[in-house]
Amino acid sequence: MRGLEGVGETLRGETRGKRLCRCLAAVAGLALLSACGTLTTWEIDPASLPAGPSDLTEQVDKIAAPLVTQGETPGLIVGILLPDGTTRFFGYGTTGQPDGVPPGPDTLFAIGSLSKGFMGAIVATMVQDGSLSWADPLATLLPPGTKLSPDAARITVEQLATHTSGLPRQPLDTTVLTGFVSYLFTGENFYQHLDRDAVLAYLADFTAPGEVVPRYSNIGYGLLSHVASVRSGRSVDDLLAERITGPLGLTRTGYVAERLPGYDVRAIGHAGDQPKFILRGDTVPDWRFTDILRGSAALYSSARDLLSFAAAHLRDDDTPLGRSLADAVRVRTPRPRQAAAVAWIADDVLGLHITYQVGIVAGYTSYLGIDTAHHTAVVILQNAFNWDYSAGHALLKILATNAAYPS
Repeated sequence: MRGLEGVGETLRGETRGKRLCRCLAAVAGLALLSACGTLTTWEIDPASLPAGPSDLTEQVDKIAAPLVTQGETPGLIVGILLPDGTTRFFGYGTTGQPDGVPPGPDTLFAIGSLSKGFMGAIVATMVQDGSLSWADPLATLLPPGTKLSPDAARITVEQLATHTSGLPRQPLDTTVLTGFVSYLFTGENFYQHLDRDAVLAYLADFTAPGEVVPRYSNIGYGLLSHVASVRSGRSVDDLLAERITGPLGLTRTGYVAERLPGYDVRAIGHAGDQPKFILRGDTVPDWRFTDILRGSAALYSSARDLLSFAAAHLRDDDTPLGRSLADAVRVRTPRPRQAAAVAWIADDVLGLHITYQVGIVAGYTSYLGIDTAHHTAVVILQNAFNWDYSAGHALLKILATNAAYPS
């Protein structure tokens, strides 16, 4: 149990009750952090879906409104892309701002790991223009003098992008565990120490697991963003603007929320399923990520921008960007159930084959799903941390069942 020694240092001087709570939280946290290293999904009971065709607003209300009325989240925005290319937006609850208004299509939310979809798209454009190859290994990509174990040296760009590098979600060391225990009580970012030096140092002694399967990795995407920046000589912010948000006209998507339109009326994050020792519905701090983890989880965006991003993946667009986005959603590691594309998960849900991403960070939950067969997409942004993202899957099923919904 050497990983808990540092936690013991932080417990000195506390009451026995507080020590017990924190020790239990540490053990639970270790289990949670280990368990979260895999890609997951939620099962949906088909009987819970609205039966038969009806008005689209009524169908969305039945799925989304209970999340607010039952106290799962203070507010949320649902965005839907219909087969004819039109969009619909449905806001519920409140942004958490003093005016108490529901979130709208342009309300800013932290989107957590949906950031990886944008970073994967950036890298796909670099592969398209020849500045990177999916087969490039870290040994040839990182600056000279970077210490890499043999296993780390062999990790390729594609493995980083598809979560098949063998890297864990984050290093399970004393610092991470201590930070996670603190997070359970404060909501503060437990990744804040994972800067470039810490992540690169981890690679010096990295040993890959025996069987390399999709294993969700925040530090893997941090490395991917670092590689893109090193190879291009551009910051991650510049790469995003030049290669994705600029060409697609996404004006409310960026890594620095304060620079985006609507920052003052953004959705405020709240506790939900986590942090465990903060009351559900209480506000929690925004997270700020280090340089290397920016491309992994630091983006803010809006429902309108995210639907535009999804729509760009559905176009038959024979341009460099169009080919790059098509490449990003191409399945690389077929599996009996889930399969890994670049940042996206391909899965069979409720009789549909869908491609989706989920982001959970600080006090926010985000979902973006695409059904290529029916040319539809769904985005759901909540201003609370909740594990269950099945509402997005359910809405894609409803759209497939009622493919002729009018705009």
